[in-house]
Amino acid sequence: MQDELYIKRCIELAQKALGKTYPNPLVGSVIVHNGEIIGEGYHHKAGENHAEINAIHSVKNKDLIPESTIYVSLEPCAHYGKTPPCSLKIKELGFKKVVIGAMDSHDKVNGKGKKIIQDAGIEVISGVLENECIELNKRFFTYHEKQRPYIILKWAESGDGFMDKDFKPYSISNSLVNQFVHQLRADEHAILVGTQTALNDNPSLTVRNVEGVNLVRILIDFDLKVPKDFKIYNEEAKTLVFNSIKEGTENNIHFIKIKKENFLSDLMKALYKEHIQSVIIEGGSFTLQQFIDANLWDEAIVIKNENLKLENGTKAPEFDLKSNKIEEFRDNSIQFYKK
Repeated sequence: MQDELYIKRCIELAQKALGKTYPNPLVGSVIVHNGEIIGEGYHHKAGENHAEINAIHSVKNKDLIPESTIYVSLEPCAHYGKTPPCSLKIKELGFKKVVIGAMDSHDKVNGKGKKIIQDAGIEVISGVLENECIELNKRFFTYHEKQRPYIILKWAESGDGFMDKDFKPYSISNSLVNQFVHQLRADEHAILVGTQTALNDNPSLTVRNVEGVNLVRILIDFDLKVPKDFKIYNEEAKTLVFNSIKEGTENNIHFIKIKKENFLSDLMKALYKEHIQSVIIEGGSFTLQQFIDANLWDEAIVIKNENLKLENGTKAPEFDLKSNKIEEFRDNSIQFYKK
């Protein structure tokens, strides 16, 4: 039970960096001596110290380390990247015990970190709150195991199932939900829309109303119909434009050629190659329906304004599943779906 308590704390620490560690996973670490936490740390952003190193640095009396247990939500790394392997540091300092939440399926780690520590004669326990630790890094695991980003479908609809009024933009969600949406953007890696949404709404797809880094914008525009003076082409964020006409880079805009045949499959390969770990599909009904029909999604977030009746416009996607959770935001509700 004590092990679970400390791994839970590792997860809490790791979550502080949500949306900031790409392409690295979220990791938290806690160091415990005689039932007392003497050090804590988490991975803040790629290129900086890993969670274990930050936790070690926070220990005031380093003499206690050989008698201490280090807890970490993800298997300590075993390879040299921008920082040295954490498993070697743990071995060097001679911790009494190591407790791991989830093993790292990344081929550069995948049991190697645990083996280095065990071979040094240090006791290792793994799989503590494993499901919660995998959930913490659902984006990272999906990217490496399925070789595609973690996909979140998102749209807002009226009580009678429309996404706009008379095919023109219409504000469906309230200010509270808008803040939730911008927090969602801050937490994820990329956001995707199709040609029609870009033309109808002229969205900037940036993070506003909350603190956070702008995510990568993805535009599917086969015939390059969206004018260059639209907001999606401004310099506020890196933008990938998938089209059938041109390839190349112009400042922050990257044009990537793609065919309409096998479009979703090729798109997934291209996003994997671009190291995109998660993407919010915020496109119109047509784009969303393509992902639904292909069963290519991991989560869906549907915002509903039950009291609003729009009577005519773009119909919301057909999505006949039971939600896992519903949250009320004044006169709006958000339905959450998970595979």
